[in-house]
Amino acid sequence: MSSPWEEFEQHLACEGEWHVDCAPLAWPLDARLAAGYVEKNLSVLATIAVLEDRRSDTADDDNPVMQEMLRLDAKLNALIDIVNRLLVPMALPARQSLRFNAVGALLPEALAIDSEALLLRIRFDASPGLLLELPARCVRQFADGRRFVEFEQRSDALREGLERLVFRHHRRKVAVIRHAGL
Repeated sequence: MSSPWEEFEQHLACEGEWHVDCAPLAWPLDARLAAGYVEKNLSVLATIAVLEDRRSDTADDDNPVMQEMLRLDAKLNALIDIVNRLLVPMALPARQSLRFNAVGALLPEALAIDSEALLLRIRFDASPGLLLELPARCVRQFADGRRFVEFEQRSDALREGLERLVFRHHRRKVAVIRHAGL
Protein backbone atom coordinates (compact mmCIF):
# COMPACT_ATOMS: atom_id res chain seq x y z
CA MET A 1 0.00 0.00 0.00
CA SER A 2 1.42 3.37 -1.02
CA SER A 3 1.56 6.45 1.17
CA PRO A 4 -0.60 9.50 0.38
CA TRP A 5 2.54 11.32 -0.83
CA GLU A 6 3.42 8.49 -3.24
CA GLU A 7 -0.17 8.41 -4.51
CA PHE A 8 -0.08 12.18 -4.99
CA GLU A 9 3.16 11.95 -6.96
CA GLN A 10 1.76 9.23 -9.24
CA HIS A 11 -1.32 11.23 -10.31
CA LEU A 12 -1.62 14.11 -12.74
CA ALA A 13 -1.62 17.42 -10.84
CA CYS A 14 -2.46 21.07 -11.49
CA GLU A 15 0.46 23.41 -11.05
CA GLY A 16 -0.06 27.13 -11.18
CA GLU A 17 -0.86 30.24 -9.26
CA TRP A 18 -4.29 30.72 -7.77
CA HIS A 19 -5.85 32.96 -5.19
CA VAL A 20 -5.51 30.59 -2.26
CA ASP A 21 -5.41 30.67 1.51
CA CYS A 22 -5.75 28.32 4.47
CA ALA A 23 -7.61 28.37 7.76
CA PRO A 24 -7.14 26.07 10.78
CA LEU A 25 -9.69 23.29 11.08
CA ALA A 26 -10.74 21.13 14.02
CA TRP A 27 -9.94 17.44 13.51
CA PRO A 28 -11.51 14.95 13.22
CA LEU A 29 -14.03 16.61 10.97
CA ASP A 30 -17.69 16.44 12.00
CA ALA A 31 -19.60 14.21 9.54
CA ARG A 32 -22.29 16.82 8.82
CA LEU A 33 -19.71 19.54 8.23
CA ALA A 34 -17.74 17.22 5.92
CA ALA A 35 -20.91 16.39 3.96
CA GLY A 36 -21.61 20.12 3.60
CA TYR A 37 -18.13 20.74 2.17
CA VAL A 38 -18.60 17.86 -0.28
CA GLU A 39 -21.96 19.18 -1.48
CA LYS A 40 -20.69 22.74 -1.86
CA ASN A 41 -17.49 21.65 -3.62
CA LEU A 42 -19.39 19.47 -6.09
CA SER A 43 -21.53 22.48 -6.98
CA VAL A 44 -18.47 24.71 -7.38
CA LEU A 45 -16.69 22.13 -9.56
CA ALA A 46 -19.76 21.82 -11.80
CA THR A 47 -20.00 25.61 -12.15
CA ILE A 48 -16.30 25.99 -12.91
CA ALA A 49 -16.56 23.26 -15.56
CA VAL A 50 -19.39 25.14 -17.27
CA LEU A 51 -17.61 28.49 -17.07
CA GLU A 52 -14.31 27.11 -18.35
CA ASP A 53 -15.96 25.28 -21.24
CA ARG A 54 -15.31 27.79 -23.99
CA ARG A 55 -16.19 27.12 -27.58
CA SER A 56 -12.86 26.51 -29.32
CA ASP A 57 -14.28 26.69 -32.83
CA THR A 58 -14.55 30.42 -33.53
CA ALA A 59 -14.60 30.11 -37.30
CA ASP A 60 -16.93 32.45 -39.14
CA ASP A 61 -20.28 30.89 -39.81
CA ASP A 62 -22.85 32.54 -42.07
CA ASN A 63 -25.66 30.53 -40.51
CA PRO A 64 -28.01 33.10 -38.89
CA VAL A 65 -28.89 30.69 -36.08
CA MET A 66 -25.20 30.22 -35.29
CA GLN A 67 -24.64 33.99 -35.36
CA GLU A 68 -27.48 34.45 -32.88
CA MET A 69 -26.05 31.71 -30.65
CA LEU A 70 -22.66 33.45 -30.65
CA ARG A 71 -24.31 36.78 -29.73
CA LEU A 72 -26.21 35.10 -26.88
CA ASP A 73 -23.00 33.42 -25.73
CA ALA A 74 -21.20 36.78 -25.65
CA LYS A 75 -24.06 38.34 -23.66
CA LEU A 76 -24.04 35.45 -21.20
CA ASN A 77 -20.27 35.78 -20.75
CA ALA A 78 -20.70 39.50 -20.04
CA LEU A 79 -23.41 38.73 -17.48
CA ILE A 80 -21.18 36.15 -15.80
CA ASP A 81 -18.37 38.70 -15.57
CA ILE A 82 -20.72 41.22 -13.94
CA VAL A 83 -21.98 38.69 -11.41
CA ASN A 84 -18.41 37.60 -10.63
CA ARG A 85 -17.44 41.18 -9.86
CA LEU A 86 -20.37 41.45 -7.46
CA LEU A 87 -19.57 38.16 -5.71
CA VAL A 88 -15.81 38.58 -5.40
CA PRO A 89 -14.72 39.79 -1.98
CA MET A 90 -13.08 43.21 -1.89
CA ALA A 91 -9.64 41.69 -1.32
CA LEU A 92 -8.78 38.31 -2.77
CA PRO A 93 -6.04 36.33 -1.08
CA ALA A 94 -2.67 36.64 -2.78
CA ARG A 95 -1.81 34.35 -5.65
CA GLN A 96 0.29 31.44 -4.47
CA SER A 97 2.07 28.69 -6.35
CA LEU A 98 0.16 25.52 -5.68
CA ARG A 99 0.31 21.96 -6.92
CA PHE A 100 -2.77 19.84 -6.26
CA ASN A 101 -4.79 16.89 -7.46
CA ALA A 102 -7.60 14.73 -6.08
CA VAL A 103 -5.28 13.26 -3.41
CA GLY A 104 -3.95 16.44 -1.85
CA ALA A 105 -1.85 19.55 -2.31
CA LEU A 106 1.73 20.65 -1.98
CA LEU A 107 1.57 23.96 -0.11
CA PRO A 108 4.28 26.60 -0.29
CA GLU A 109 5.83 27.88 2.93
CA ALA A 110 3.73 31.07 2.64
CA LEU A 111 0.59 29.01 3.29
CA ALA A 112 1.96 27.25 6.37
CA ILE A 113 -0.29 27.58 9.38
CA ASP A 114 0.24 26.14 12.82
CA SER A 115 -2.40 23.43 12.64
CA GLU A 116 -2.44 19.72 11.87
CA ALA A 117 -5.70 20.13 9.93
CA LEU A 118 -6.68 22.98 7.64
CA LEU A 119 -9.25 24.18 5.17
CA LEU A 120 -7.58 24.89 1.83
CA ARG A 121 -9.55 27.55 -0.06
CA ILE A 122 -8.87 27.88 -3.80
CA ARG A 123 -10.42 30.50 -6.11
CA PHE A 124 -10.25 30.08 -9.88
CA ASP A 125 -10.01 32.79 -12.50
CA ALA A 126 -13.16 31.54 -14.25
CA SER A 127 -15.17 32.59 -11.20
CA PRO A 128 -13.24 34.14 -8.30
CA GLY A 129 -16.47 34.54 -6.34
CA LEU A 130 -16.72 30.76 -5.98
CA LEU A 131 -14.19 28.83 -3.99
CA LEU A 132 -13.32 25.25 -3.33
CA GLU A 133 -13.01 24.57 0.39
CA LEU A 134 -11.06 21.37 0.84
CA PRO A 135 -10.56 19.96 4.34
CA ALA A 136 -7.08 18.49 4.64
CA ARG A 137 -4.50 17.37 7.15
CA CYS A 138 -0.75 17.73 7.02
CA VAL A 139 0.98 14.40 6.43
CA ARG A 140 4.46 15.54 5.38
CA GLN A 141 6.68 18.55 6.03
CA PHE A 142 9.72 19.34 3.87
CA ALA A 143 12.95 21.04 4.95
CA ASP A 144 12.26 24.02 2.68
CA GLY A 145 9.01 24.81 4.52
CA ARG A 146 6.62 23.24 2.02
CA ARG A 147 3.93 20.92 3.37
CA PHE A 148 2.00 18.12 1.75
CA VAL A 149 -1.62 17.93 2.86
CA GLU A 150 -3.96 15.03 2.14
CA PHE A 151 -7.57 15.91 1.37
CA GLU A 152 -10.30 14.42 3.53
CA GLN A 153 -12.14 12.28 0.99
CA ARG A 154 -15.76 11.62 1.88
CA SER A 155 -17.07 11.23 -1.64
CA ASP A 156 -16.07 9.40 -4.81
CA ALA A 157 -17.98 12.04 -6.77
CA LEU A 158 -15.80 14.80 -5.29
CA ARG A 159 -12.65 12.86 -6.07
CA GLU A 160 -13.82 12.35 -9.67
CA GLY A 161 -14.74 16.03 -9.96
CA LEU A 162 -11.27 17.07 -8.82
CA GLU A 163 -9.70 14.60 -11.26
CA ARG A 164 -11.74 16.11 -14.13
CA LEU A 165 -10.69 19.62 -13.10
CA VAL A 166 -7.02 18.60 -13.07
CA PHE A 167 -7.39 16.89 -16.46
CA ARG A 168 -9.04 19.97 -18.03
CA HIS A 169 -6.23 22.21 -16.77
CA HIS A 170 -3.62 19.77 -18.08
CA ARG A 171 -5.34 19.52 -21.46
CA ARG A 172 -5.51 23.33 -21.68
CA LYS A 173 -1.77 23.65 -20.92
CA VAL A 174 -0.92 21.09 -23.61
CA ALA A 175 -3.12 22.95 -26.14
CA VAL A 176 -1.38 26.26 -25.36
CA ILE A 177 2.04 24.65 -25.77
CA ARG A 178 1.03 23.05 -29.07
CA HIS A 179 -0.49 26.28 -30.33
CA ALA A 180 2.68 28.21 -29.42
CA GLY A 181 4.76 25.65 -31.32
CA LEU A 182 2.80 26.07 -34.57
